[in-house]
Amino acid sequence: MRGTLTGQHYVDDILRPHVGPFLNGLPGAIFQQDNARPHTTRVAPVEHVLDQLKRQMPSCHTLHDLELAVQDLWTHVPQDNIRCLINSIPDRVAACIAAGGGPTRY
Repeated sequence: MRGTLTGQHYVDDILRPHVGPFLNGLPGAIFQQDNARPHTTRVAPVEHVLDQLKRQMPSCHTLHDLELAVQDLWTHVPQDNIRCLINSIPDRVAACIAAGGGPTRY
């Protein structure tokens, strides 16, 4: 890849076309990223949902316990929370444009 990898390029050029389809073919696969700037961008509401899950995560002593806790928390995410995040996308995009791609209140 030439140039700087931005969060948006990471999502549009790597995650959606390559990683997503690849992981869909691997049931039970675990996708993990480091804290590189493009990986931690807030271009998708899922980041906010994951943040909510992290704050509710119980202490786990085994990988199996961790998997069960994540699955349980994920299935109990209130749909209203997700709906609010989705509905906020137009405002988020407008804020990003107004900030020239810089930081926003989101």
